[in-house]
Amino acid sequence: MTPLPEDPPRPAADIGAGGGRASFRSELDRRRFSVVDETWAGGVPAQYGVAPRVRVGQGKWFNLLWLIPIGFLLLLVAVGIAKGIRGLPSVQDFIHRYPGMSELPGNAPVGFPAWVGWQHFLNLFFMTFIIRSGATILSDHPRLYWIRHSTPGRDWFRVQKPVPSNPLYTAKEDSITLPDGVGLPGRRHSIGLARWWHLGIDTLWLANGIVFFVLLFTTGQWVRLIPLHWDVIPNAISVAIQYLSLDWPAESGWSNYNSLQLIAYFITVFIAAPLALVTGLGMSPALSTKFRRISSIFSIQVARSLHFLVLCWFVMFIVIHVALVLTTGALQNLNHMFAAQDTESWTGFWIFAAAMAVVIVAWVAATPFTYRHPRVVQRVGFALIGPTQRLFEHVDSKPGQYTEKDISPYFWHNGNYPNTEEYEQLLAVNFADYRLRINGLVENPVELGMEKLRGLAHHEQITQHFCIQGWSGVAKWGGVSLQTILDMVKPKPEAKWVIFYSFAFGPEGGLYYDAQPIDQMGHHLTMLAYDMNDEALSFGHGAPLRLRNESELGFKMVKWVKGIEFVQDFTDIGGGLGGYNNDHEFFGYRQSI
Repeated sequence: MTPLPEDPPRPAADIGAGGGRASFRSELDRRRFSVVDETWAGGVPAQYGVAPRVRVGQGKWFNLLWLIPIGFLLLLVAVGIAKGIRGLPSVQDFIHRYPGMSELPGNAPVGFPAWVGWQHFLNLFFMTFIIRSGATILSDHPRLYWIRHSTPGRDWFRVQKPVPSNPLYTAKEDSITLPDGVGLPGRRHSIGLARWWHLGIDTLWLANGIVFFVLLFTTGQWVRLIPLHWDVIPNAISVAIQYLSLDWPAESGWSNYNSLQLIAYFITVFIAAPLALVTGLGMSPALSTKFRRISSIFSIQVARSLHFLVLCWFVMFIVIHVALVLTTGALQNLNHMFAAQDTESWTGFWIFAAAMAVVIVAWVAATPFTYRHPRVVQRVGFALIGPTQRLFEHVDSKPGQYTEKDISPYFWHNGNYPNTEEYEQLLAVNFADYRLRINGLVENPVELGMEKLRGLAHHEQITQHFCIQGWSGVAKWGGVSLQTILDMVKPKPEAKWVIFYSFAFGPEGGLYYDAQPIDQMGHHLTMLAYDMNDEALSFGHGAPLRLRNESELGFKMVKWVKGIEFVQDFTDIGGGLGGYNNDHEFFGYRQSI
């Protein structure tokens, strides 16, 4: 690990700008990490999951690796059946009546323009990074649910062991490692970098998709990808029989796809691709709180599950598509796809070989480059997704979406637990001696004990928590509105950010902290919570006090809060990037999408 050199000490900066006691800046880790190595993230050890499993019934799990021999056996059976019925007169008549292709309009284009080849390559190139980074994001919470609540035992898919009985088991502990050649990156809990890859490349893939749709409909090529007659169904059945009987249909993709190809391409282009976008947006906390009626049914967990199934479709399509391209006249097919010509020359093959060389080099280099230059990945990712993300940053959460019947039966713990002598002494006396220090650029710096905090105007809300790892949960929070705190301390006009300091230390040492924009502090759902589900906040969930800012992802809602400081900017606080995870694990200082 090679962090940037530490700046010289700045003792004057540790004096509260509002005239209060010293801030907590001297307890922060001032390093700004610039490489990922064996000591990164506290040297979190590798932890490998289990083979993919799906739930069968209430308590049994099916190992999906069994699908390989089962699928091979079923394929052999299907081949045997197809060969057996191929000679039947009725089947021969059926194939003669429906040879495999629906008729196209007389003005349908013939052949492939050059832009189809470029689109094909770019889709392949972008999808490589999207799938690999998506696998890393899934591995950070390697469970999927069909219900809103991320409750252990209610997942339908997992690549991890059952959740242990330890009540303090955290979501971060549940994350798993992927091989570097599979995940992007593969290292455990590298989701900060995986998201920059995933969201950034998604932006390019969507831009390429828009170009593709425009060209598709302006050149008339759309008629070759959309079924225009109902006879596509019997023709597709006919093609399936011909493929399975190993007496394959004649290939005429240059002028018209067979019906099985047509259906597969139609699903991929017009259903799977848009569904990938819709389910991706469905995982956005900002959109979930904006479109409440939709998200009450199409919750973030349903979106995650559907997004995963879309991934499965793309992987299956790619494998079958490549296999058929190479086994049904490779030279001619590659010329169609890459050289825009209907010949059996080697031109398309060499273009394909060059394209695959680019993909392979990028595949091999992506993870090592990410480990050596994570800040470059972060900057490029933010440059690509930042303009889009900013569209969601000011979407305000709405109250009243949930009632007590919506409260999750299980709410994951997360983060490094505080274990200092100072915190343990406070915990031992039920925080009777606790004092929340609020200072910085305020007119009235204060220190508030729990009795004083509980005496302030009570604020209560039932909201959904969205973790960057993918899990979610609904809880009832009771405490003090941040607006009440603002009214009490009176921030100065130059105060633009609010720093929340935790009793807990980050993995590499130094207090956990996070910077929040002051304009979000006045939201009606931004609060300091001391109760959860009508009981005093537990140790595992952030006692005695935690931040709730429903416009942001969970890692920004600091638990075990010990102090609050109002500042003009955060460049001289900690590593200067706006939070512990930003300094150390390459998260963004605003992560509302």
